Amino acid sequence: MMGLFNQASSLTQKVHRPRGNSDEDKMPEDTEPDDTSILDENEGSIIASLISQLRVGMDLSKVTFPTFVLEPRSMLERITDFMSHPDLLFGAENCDDSEERFIRVLQYYLAGWHIKPRGVKKPYNPVLGEFFRCRYDYPDGSQGFYIAEQVSHHPPISAFYYVSPANKVAIVGELRPKSKFLGNSVSTNMEGENRVYLLGRPEDGEYVISMPNMYARGILWGKMVLELGDSCTARNDRNGYFADIQFKTKGYFSGTYNAIAGRIRRGNTDTGEIGGKWSAVMEYKSVKRPQSGEKRVLFDVDKDGQKIAPKFVPPEEHQDPNESRRLWTKLTKAIIAKDMEAATEAKTAVEESQRELRRVREDSGQKHIPRFFHKKNGRWVPKLRLPEDPQEAVTAVQNWIWPPAPPF
Repeated sequence: MMGLFNQASSLTQKVHRPRGNSDEDKMPEDTEPDDTSILDENEGSIIASLISQLRVGMDLSKVTFPTFVLEPRSMLERITDFMSHPDLLFGAENCDDSEERFIRVLQYYLAGWHIKPRGVKKPYNPVLGEFFRCRYDYPDGSQGFYIAEQVSHHPPISAFYYVSPANKVAIVGELRPKSKFLGNSVSTNMEGENRVYLLGRPEDGEYVISMPNMYARGILWGKMVLELGDSCTARNDRNGYFADIQFKTKGYFSGTYNAIAGRIRRGNTDTGEIGGKWSAVMEYKSVKRPQSGEKRVLFDVDKDGQKIAPKFVPPEEHQDPNESRRLWTKLTKAIIAKDMEAATEAKTAVEESQRELRRVREDSGQKHIPRFFHKKNGRWVPKLRLPEDPQEAVTAVQNWIWPPAPPF
């Protein structure tokens, strides 16, 4: 441990100065301007003091990060990024080609990654019992509904559910992030899965998708850059489709940022390949028509990235105390105002309140029971039975997520 403190001392001068002052810290040529973070003098000194808490391989769940690295929203809300382009899924059940339905599911999933904060930021870690809910109103008059809840604190687990009855799409998932300090970077293993259901094709069963891992580079020196790395898989067992998609990290001397490459197969036969950049253009080339050489654009950030489905969130005064935006409102306002002292106080107040609630439960022998989700066959699923009739389903979902106020 003494070696670590010595390392922190020797790095203080380097970290204390603003990043980007030397040629070696210049932004990579193929990196977008908002992909990097530049720290001022005060933030640099805080990073230096943070180093004293760290050792290589350390689980970061018990490390308190400075508030300036926080994105002003909870992880429960950040998951909604993957509900931003629902049109890529709507109507997929009408495709008679099972391969096309599989591709449409991949489109939905890959399109969510381009939405990110400027620089390297992490959302708030949700507290136990915290939840976020919202509604989407689509141009054709149909609606979508989303609810996410922190169902476990140790280990941290976020469960979420999206459904659009009129468009016959449902998504159930859980996220179990685990972060580690690796020296000049932090890795976050994004454990958990998304399960997509095309309600108009019940014979397809579920489409199961895992997540790539995240890496925050340049923690101690150089530019801070957020990368997606390693691989994710997608599968539909009923129709025999499987995809292995590699999220490529940039090499020290070569390579590019944000590249992806993957193959899709049915059984033991390749059916196509995916390539491009998740921050720009992603394409699919079918093996069925290799002579044409044509590639199909799955998603173009410049062309399609602005078509984000807006979400309706009730005003904070109409939210429950443990609803994300209301729960973290003081922290969010302080971060937006760049008042780091007030932000630290607000963050500490929420965390201390949670510790007190945990002590009360332990003393009374009570066990926390999630409000919207329960565990079934090892998975966190919504406490809702969805009616088959679309209009009845809309009413059921609305009353479940936003229960009617009791009469006086």
